[in-house]
Amino acid sequence: MSADPLAPPALPDAQARALHDQRLQRILDCAALKQPDRMPVAFYATFWLAKYGGISCKRLMYDCEKLREVGERAVLEFDPDAIGPLVMMSGMGRALEAIGFKQLQWPGHGVGDHQPFQYLDREYMRADEYDDFLFDPTGFYLQKYLPRVAEAFEGFDQLPSFPGLHYFRLVNGIRPFARPAVRESFEKLVAAAEESERFFQHNLAFNERMASLGYPLINGGNAVSPYDFIADYFRGATNMMKDLFRKKDKLLELLDKASVFLTRQTVAAAQASGNPIVMIPIHWAPDAFMSPKQFDTFWWPPFRKMMLGMIDAGLIPMPLWEADCTRRLETIKDVPRGKCIYWFERTDLVTAHRVLGDVVALRGNLSPSMLTTGTPVDVDAAVKHLVDEIWNKGGKLILDGAFGIPDETPLANVRAMFDAARRYAG
Repeated sequence: MSADPLAPPALPDAQARALHDQRLQRILDCAALKQPDRMPVAFYATFWLAKYGGISCKRLMYDCEKLREVGERAVLEFDPDAIGPLVMMSGMGRALEAIGFKQLQWPGHGVGDHQPFQYLDREYMRADEYDDFLFDPTGFYLQKYLPRVAEAFEGFDQLPSFPGLHYFRLVNGIRPFARPAVRESFEKLVAAAEESERFFQHNLAFNERMASLGYPLINGGNAVSPYDFIADYFRGATNMMKDLFRKKDKLLELLDKASVFLTRQTVAAAQASGNPIVMIPIHWAPDAFMSPKQFDTFWWPPFRKMMLGMIDAGLIPMPLWEADCTRRLETIKDVPRGKCIYWFERTDLVTAHRVLGDVVALRGNLSPSMLTTGTPVDVDAAVKHLVDEIWNKGGKLILDGAFGIPDETPLANVRAMFDAARRYAG
């Protein structure tokens, strides 16, 4: 990032560390159901940063230097207690292009330069492939799944079957690595990995710069629930709903297995980050997507198992419960006290506090429609409502939008959110 003569210098190490630790402690205190000195406010944004910086969504995704500049300017203006990994969430355009990613359309690559990315809900694992995945997940990934989701892996469908290779069979078994398609895939992967490393270094540099100014990340990593992992990225929405009836036993077996390897992967990544909080976007838990019985059978048990494994490893799960999950509140209350942060998008936060307030901290949840179409006066009133009904009644609340700052939010409304938080619970 080019030097900006108007940008503030990094704070002295001791001062920056003190501010960083003080802000992070507010978040950790909320998670532990302890009373911090004030209500913390988070800053989470993706393509809203393009609006803030007066640039296209495409440039935000492809120009990490500019993204870092815009992100820093926004953080310094709003002075939050914690920030999302702004570069990691928005700057992966070149890395996606390098790997030939097929599960997403993004600005300048499938959608317009000023549009956010769009996920492509398709079948990436067939119904008759459950046994293949269950028997040998790594082999299934290498030979079937990865070639379907990224062009750089397409030659991997010619790799040998590794289980059973031994002695002289090993010598003969590696011959597929000499095939042109396999060689081409490895060459593409090296180039893609180099691009991914450049992207990661931008992310790391931004996070370190923010830490030098006293701003911590609110989460060190992300994860996915077992059910959402299979529904979103393997079977697709329609097929997964059919599997609830047609593949019940195989689905339950795979959910249980996925809960184990997803937990191991999440714990390793979070521990490497040094930040115990793990954000987990939740897509398929809402009330409208499945019956309470289906939720209690398929969705909740493997996810609860995963969360308990994370908690045992010293992590703090932070699920983002998308849409309305009011009918799930009594069920999802069954977690250890003071070990989780529940971020709600549409669920009424006062109701959530009434049911869950003695078990988990809450995050959110200013309405996207209000933030995008309302006025600063509306935003001020909404913040005051949450402060009066939750924070002032002993609830542990991290103020944020329902899913961070919506892309279309007027700048005045974002300013109103942060100003109101300081005014009413500062």
